[in-house]
Amino acid sequence: MEQGRLLIAIVLSVLVFIVWGYFFQDKTPPVPQNPVSSQSEAALPSKKTTGSGADQASSAASKFNEQQLPAYQKSKNLVINTPLYSVTISDKGAYFKSFILKKYRQTVAADSPEKEFLPPGMGLLHMTFSGNSIPEMNTATFLSTASSDNMDVQDKPQQVSFLWTSPSGIVVEKQFVFNPASYLIALNVTIKNTSGNTFQDHVELSLANKIAEGTSAYGFEGCSALINNSLEQITPKDAQKKDTYTGKISWSSIEERYFMSAIVPLVPDNASIHLSYTNNEDLISNFIEPELKLESGAQQKYQYNIYIGPKSYSILSSLGIGLDRAIHFGFFDILAKPMLRLLNFLYGFFPNYGVDIIILTLIIKTVLWPLGSKSYKSMTAMKKIQPLMAQIREKYKDDKKKMNEETMALYRTYKVNPLGGCLPMVLQIPVFFALYRMLYEAIELRHAPFFGWINDLSAPDRLFHFSFSIPFMHPPYGIPVLTIIMGSTMLLQQKMSPPIGDPTQAKMMMFMPLIFTFIFINFSSGLVLYWLVNNIVSISQQYYIQRKFENR
Repeated sequence: MEQGRLLIAIVLSVLVFIVWGYFFQDKTPPVPQNPVSSQSEAALPSKKTTGSGADQASSAASKFNEQQLPAYQKSKNLVINTPLYSVTISDKGAYFKSFILKKYRQTVAADSPEKEFLPPGMGLLHMTFSGNSIPEMNTATFLSTASSDNMDVQDKPQQVSFLWTSPSGIVVEKQFVFNPASYLIALNVTIKNTSGNTFQDHVELSLANKIAEGTSAYGFEGCSALINNSLEQITPKDAQKKDTYTGKISWSSIEERYFMSAIVPLVPDNASIHLSYTNNEDLISNFIEPELKLESGAQQKYQYNIYIGPKSYSILSSLGIGLDRAIHFGFFDILAKPMLRLLNFLYGFFPNYGVDIIILTLIIKTVLWPLGSKSYKSMTAMKKIQPLMAQIREKYKDDKKKMNEETMALYRTYKVNPLGGCLPMVLQIPVFFALYRMLYEAIELRHAPFFGWINDLSAPDRLFHFSFSIPFMHPPYGIPVLTIIMGSTMLLQQKMSPPIGDPTQAKMMMFMPLIFTFIFINFSSGLVLYWLVNNIVSISQQYYIQRKFENR
């Protein structure tokens, strides 16, 4: 039992410090005539769409019919405003140079500006040709169908098109369809060959964001893609080792902790993703279409859904295009996702995520109650035979073999399992890590208040802010009240447990609450709240079991 408890303490420390890094390391369609009422219907392909991606690509050789083009005109930056976001489209390449999420803020401060998704100087949906067959494309200025520099999309979907013709006669058209009720944006790209010669190259669309290397130790950040119906999660470090991925790509994305951007082809085809990561922490993902071969007078159309918004499991699931698979909590995903769904379900009744975490903890403890009871019964039995074990240690202190034999005989006589108090604790470790990943990455907790000084459950709790640094603490610096209380409950649990005979092991065990307090000092307050409530319930259960069996 003594060795078992020490082993558990060491395992917990190693897991918290190191192992989680391994485990924790989404034909041009007609413009809708009626408003789309749900997010899942926004910018999705018509159910009449048939044929494989290869069939669609083979239509490139078909002649396009000349038709009257809309009134394209010179434009500056075009700003699109919807209830969910505001996007600025540059006329230089018709790419997104700014994307502001109106439902989220940069920081928890009440006067904080709305969340800017794109870091300065970065853009989304740059379009190029892989073989650089049209070098002028890199500096192309597009014409636009927009009649002004601002467009409000409030009641129904609206579209805007951008057109550019290369000196050689290759016409590139990018059409966007914005829906006021969805983060999905339809993107239709048409390539027309009026050059008189055969055109051959690959179309590329890019995603980009700043991702710090090493953040995957706490939760995934990087490029993810659904390739051949298998989820690939590629960290910046991985991207430097392998930069190209091929297969049937259902979607490709770049994820940060709470937000993501994604390219979703309407008809998945065999394509490629090429990644690059710079010293400035710029992660760039290029979605590369199969080779395009256009005879003179032919055209090819590519259709995509673009998602730029929160990594919300409920929102992504409602879209019905498989992006919800981007929400993946690592090795313990099978436990974390049900917990997230339950947390959101509770929020419908108790609109405070701090309260919901407490209720979720009580539910988990109820489910694990039999395991806890078994553990505490074993600890109580061990406590009763401690005097006898002390006698054996004293009597056979010079004969370790005989001491072990007599100790095992004592266990058999009193029917005590020395590991009975440890194994149930081990079985609860996966629950802890599943909750850790879920509470760390769940956007629902971002800037979610609990009470008093805890105004952001996704950040460490800090009472007061100090101008000086504190050892072991990440900024902001302050008093981690919740963490200190949690450490105190661990110390109380330690004192309620049976004493360890070996002095060295006893000293090591006494340091465990202090070690865990320093470990948790930079954890999100949501996770610390879970651990605190878990400790309080465990102390109550342990006290009840000890009183019940000590009186027998």
